[in-house]
Parts: sequence; C-alpha cells; structure tokens
Amino acid sequence: MKRGEIMLVIKGGKIYTMAQKKVIEEGLIFIEKGKIVDIVERAEIPKDVEVIDAEGKYIFPGFIDAHCHIGLFEEGVGAIGEDGNEWTDPITPHLRAIDAVNPSDIAFKEALEGGVTAVFTGPGSANVIGGQSAALKTYGRVVDEMIIKSPAGLKIAFGENPKRVYGEQKKSPATRMATAALLRETIYKARNYKQKKEKTKEGEVFEIDIKMEILCEVLEKKLPLRAHAHRADDIMTAIRIAKEFGVDLVIEHCTEGHIIADKIAEYGVPAVVGPSLTSRSKYELKDLTFKTPGILANKGVKVAIMTDHPVIPIKYLPLLAALAVKEGMREEDALLAITKNAAEIIGISDKVGSLEKGKDADIVIWDRFPFDLMAKPMMVLINGEVVLKK
Repeated sequence: MKRGEIMLVIKGGKIYTMAQKKVIEEGLIFIEKGKIVDIVERAEIPKDVEVIDAEGKYIFPGFIDAHCHIGLFEEGVGAIGEDGNEWTDPITPHLRAIDAVNPSDIAFKEALEGGVTAVFTGPGSANVIGGQSAALKTYGRVVDEMIIKSPAGLKIAFGENPKRVYGEQKKSPATRMATAALLRETIYKARNYKQKKEKTKEGEVFEIDIKMEILCEVLEKKLPLRAHAHRADDIMTAIRIAKEFGVDLVIEHCTEGHIIADKIAEYGVPAVVGPSLTSRSKYELKDLTFKTPGILANKGVKVAIMTDHPVIPIKYLPLLAALAVKEGMREEDALLAITKNAAEIIGISDKVGSLEKGKDADIVIWDRFPFDLMAKPMMVLINGEVVLKK
C-alpha cells in the first residue's frame, strides 16, 4: 500500500471478519473509496489519513436482515404507510418493492441503531405470487441509491394467508390445493411464454407480458422463489413445486422446519427463520420455537434469521440471534445467520456479509459483544461513510 492510497483506517478492537473463524485481536482495517482494501494484524498507519480508534471494542460486518418489510409497512403512520400487499389479485409477480419503499421510514434509522446495514425487503404474503423483493442498504435519501440488488427474489406464499385473503372475497385460492394449482398454472404459462419468445424471429412483433418476464428469470435461475411457509406440509409443497420446475427456492419463516430438518437439508434449500419472538397468533405457529434455527443448522441447512419487521422491530435482529443461541444454536452459526449466510442466501455476498478485501466497507463497531443484551453500536459505517456515531 502506497502512502496516500488509504483514506480511512480503523485500528484496535476485536475484528470478527465472518470470513474466517479466527478473531483478529487489535487489528487494522484499511478503507478507500467505500471499499475494504486490507485487514491486517499489524501494519504501519500512513500519515495524513483519518483514523478511527476502536480500542477495546468489537468490530463486525454490518448485520443483514434476510426477510423484512421495512419501508413497505411504515412505522407509526397507519394504513397510509401500508404498501406491502396488493389484495386485489392473487398473481402479481410484476410488482416491485422498490416502487413502494419509503426511505424516510423511521425504521431505517432504527436499523442502524441495531447494527443492521442491509436488508431484504419485499411484498407481504397475501398473494400466491406477491412480487419482487429487493436488497437495500439501510441508509440513503432515495431508494435508487440504496439498492444492492433488485430484484433479489420473487415472493410466493403458501398456507393460511392467501387462503384467508381470497377465501373471504369468495375467490380462489380458498384452499391449499388452489394455492399450489395457481402457482403451477402461472409457471406453466411462463414456460410457454418463454418458449414462444425464444422462437420469435428477428423482426417479428412479440407482445411483452411483464408478469411473465419476471417468471422467465425464475425459470432461468437468475432469481429464486422466496416462499412464505410455516407448516411442514407447506414447506414440502414449496419444495415439491420448485423441484418440478427446476427453480431455486428459499423457505421463509420455516416455523415447523425443525420437524423436517433432514428433508430440507436433503434438498439443499436455505431457510430464513423467524420471527420467533411473537405469540402463537394462528394455528400455523403452534410449534413456534427458538430451537428451530439451531436444529436446521445442525442438519446442514444454510440458515439466516429474520425480524419480519415490522412484526419484530428491526433493531432487535441481534437479540433474535442471541435467543437462538440461548436455545441451542452455536454462537458462530447465529452470527453467520445475520451476516455471511444471510448475504449468500440473498445473493449479495460479493458485496456484503463479511469483512474482506474488495467488499463494501459496511462495518459496525460495538461497545461489547453484540449478543450481550446491553450492547450498542458505537459507530456504523456504510460504504465507508460514518452514518451513526454515539
């Protein structure tokens, strides 16, 4: 490293890179142009650079909430801030989260206060196909400047929610069978659309269908299905359909995942588990337990932990991971569930999720270990910029 190349250095503190098991004691993180350019145990600090002294602190990559609805269900504004569910049509793959996210949602500020620097946010679970989710940074004035990846997944939903929403309207789907059938029917339509488009000769008019276009990306494995599923039978229906069409799948909530953990592991499907800090407000949640993420991880499932914000306020993501540890999850697995694993499941691990050369300088300096109930971020950096300082 030549003098003048490094603009910011964080020195001291215990560095948990999440890319390796070893904790770097009293190390140095070099940052330039919003990126990490080096992490070392010892090095000479160039003159004329800004230095952040983290002596005695804990340094982690920014935490990642792998499933929430931040910006779509806004805090403290009631119905006018609820833009996450389009209740009028069960098949809405063309909806895009970024067209409804409000960066002024106070929850983005609270995310920083919880050390959360990136999120996967998107439509709710009213519809069989709800729309396109996005991965965002939690700091910015306009959503276009916050995007890490969009779309980052296509929301689908099984179980009670679509049944209730459309059953009450005397429309389909009013049963689990109809939910699965509508999803299959739509994917078949997308397959036919894709084949027809591929056979269209240059110069011929082809009518674009924006619903089908996004499903073509799913069929091409450019985009995973993100399946809302609590019950074990719904989880297996999601896996069955994904296998049938050869598409990528992530299970969201996975409340009864511990019951069929071996099956989920067998099919190699990741799980984003939670929110577990809620009451059993419906039958699907009767087996709710913080033991689920640990059981899944022990079986070899790639696990992330979610808040489902605003169900659980997003700033409590570290608390949810800590409670999973309390109920048997290995501490390392719980940390991975809100950092590296979360990034890999979302498809953004080339940028965030661990502290490594070339990745975004999204860094949180904690006053104590973040699973300590009393822990607070002393400083939060996103893209190398200090966005919160205590």
